[in-house]
Amino acid sequence: MALPMYPITEDPGSNFLALLAKAGTPVALPTMAEELHVRHATTVVALKSSDGVVMAGDRRATIGHAIANRSVEKVFPADRFSAIAIAGTAAFAMEMVRLFQVQLEHYEKVEGVSISLEGKANQLSQMVRANLPLTMQGLAAIPLFCGYDLARSTGRIFDYDGLGGRYEETDFASTGSGSVHAKATLKAGFRPELSTEAAVDLAVASLYDAADEDSATGGPDPLRGIYPIVAVVDRLGYRAVPEDEVAARFAAVVEVRRARREVSR
Repeated sequence: MALPMYPITEDPGSNFLALLAKAGTPVALPTMAEELHVRHATTVVALKSSDGVVMAGDRRATIGHAIANRSVEKVFPADRFSAIAIAGTAAFAMEMVRLFQVQLEHYEKVEGVSISLEGKANQLSQMVRANLPLTMQGLAAIPLFCGYDLARSTGRIFDYDGLGGRYEETDFASTGSGSVHAKATLKAGFRPELSTEAAVDLAVASLYDAADEDSATGGPDPLRGIYPIVAVVDRLGYRAVPEDEVAARFAAVVEVRRARREVSR
């Protein structure tokens, strides 16, 4: 049997699966994530306010197209003046958060001072880079980081790519499967020097719209009493917005959307 010959521009080279596809016998292999029934965290957002930053994340975790968990926490305090949110492979992302928290605490105990916000962002970048081999196998864990920079007296936001690249955002950021829809709402509603209250409202609205368009993003669940986690970081430090307040803000978003539908009829 003669081996097939291909023009140089179409030669699959050493890629055996590509050769099978060229020969007309493609093979569909499950990814590692599918084999292990890995849970994925989805949409998280962060935006600046006049006093600092606001971070929020939905609560849904998925396995493929199925809902695996409805009450996953995706927003955490990194230390007193910073917060981290997770998207991607939930197990690795949560482990990354725990290690990051310990590293920041260890540095402060050893050195006697807290690491700068820039240093925290760089340290997290190295942790994401260390996960590259698993990222190449479909097990990416991508964080979103924000905090209040005491040296500059302002809030700052950093997002990352799978290679550990660290990018500072000037206004807002989002990552996860619903990030495209969340960013659309953030872009439409963001204004310089938003108050903390207005920034929280915008974060809540962005998650609502993301959940409305993306099946992997969980919206408010009044029946079970589950709502996205929202946190504020300013000169007073990290604090979570109480769940009953988050519920009230989502109810307000629903009323606004309902009113718009009535007007458009």
